[in-house]
This record gives sequence, structure tokens and C-alpha cells, in this order.
Amino acid sequence: MSTELRKNDTALHTLPKLSSLHVGIAVAEWNSHITEALLAGAMELFEREGYNADDIDVCHVPGTVELTYAASKMVHSGRYDAVIVFGCVIRGGTPHFDYVCDSVTQGVAMLNAEGKVPVIFGVLTTDDEQQAIDRAGGSLGNKGTEAAEAAIKMCDFSCKFQ
Repeated sequence: MSTELRKNDTALHTLPKLSSLHVGIAVAEWNSHITEALLAGAMELFEREGYNADDIDVCHVPGTVELTYAASKMVHSGRYDAVIVFGCVIRGGTPHFDYVCDSVTQGVAMLNAEGKVPVIFGVLTTDDEQQAIDRAGGSLGNKGTEAAEAAIKMCDFSCKFQ
């Protein structure tokens, strides 16, 4: 759903209340002014919903490609109910954009297919820096907040199958 349509749908913002929540978050250092804004949005949502900041572990990795490795380590540690990855890939003049986007997308999809814990895709893939800024707390909201919402909802969903 596009950000414009989503922000007007208040039903999408109703979150379940979980008795506990342990989340691992991997954040790419590349384009850190964007990825740190995504992280801040997620942390604000967790705090607003009453979750303990001590139950949210954050690690930083060099770039977006490395997010899959970090997420895999977190998933297989058995410590987390959900994992979120935050990255930002801005299109340039070479095919590098496509390789990075394909790599992280496939990696997260493979981890989700394992079914151990939900891995939430918080990677912005934009044509320019302004699009990223608009989605990291700018005019189009904060996709980090949306990733935290997805983590809570997917943990609730996952609990129904245990």
C-alpha cells in the first residue's frame, strides 16, 4: 500500500498488546542519516506502545548487503521474537543498485521462508536522496515506525501458531 493511502487508514494503526517482545534490529551504516532516522522511528513506536527499550537490541553493519548476515545471526540466536533490517539504497548510475536491492530482498525472503521468526524489511530503495528523506521522517512519514508496527503485528500472528 502506498504511504499516501496508508496514512489515512486508521484501522491499520491498531496494534495488539503483547505481554513481552524481544526484537533485534540490524541497521546499515551506509546512508546513516536515513537509516538512523528509520531506527529512531521504530524506537519511538516501541516506547509509545509500552515496550522496554532493554528488549530491543540494535547492531550496526557496514551496508545493506550485510543486513542479511546480521538478520540471519539474530534469527538463529533464538533470542528474538522478530528481527527488523534498516537500510537505504539510492539509485545511482551503475547496476550496483539492482545487485544490492536483489541481494537484501532475496536474503530477507529466504529468512522469512524458514519460518523461525518474522524478519521485517525496512530497506528504502529510492531513486534519489529526497525520496529517502521523505520516507524517513519527512513528508511521507517514517517507514521505521511502520516496520516496528509490522514486527508487533507479525509477532502476534506468529503466536497463534505456537
